[in-house]
Amino acid sequence: VDQVEEWPDGDWFVRRVTGAGADKVYRCPGCDQELRPGVPHLVSWPAWRGGEQERRHWHTACWRNRVRRGPGRTRY
Repeated sequence: VDQVEEWPDGDWFVRRVTGAGADKVYRCPGCDQELRPGVPHLVSWPAWRGGEQERRHWHTACWRNRVRRGPGRTRY
């Protein structure tokens, strides 16, 4: 189920992925580490038209802490 979350950097669609639903390797944009198959995580994308093209897979903790990242790092 997709949710809309309001953050200082805008509104985001967020989908939680269970470990059983995670069957591919992704790279978390927050820590640049791999999300291995079987690891629960979340997928987010900007809540604007065409934002689904910017869909990214995140560790849950990295997603929560992303607004605290320093300059020079992208938000997604």
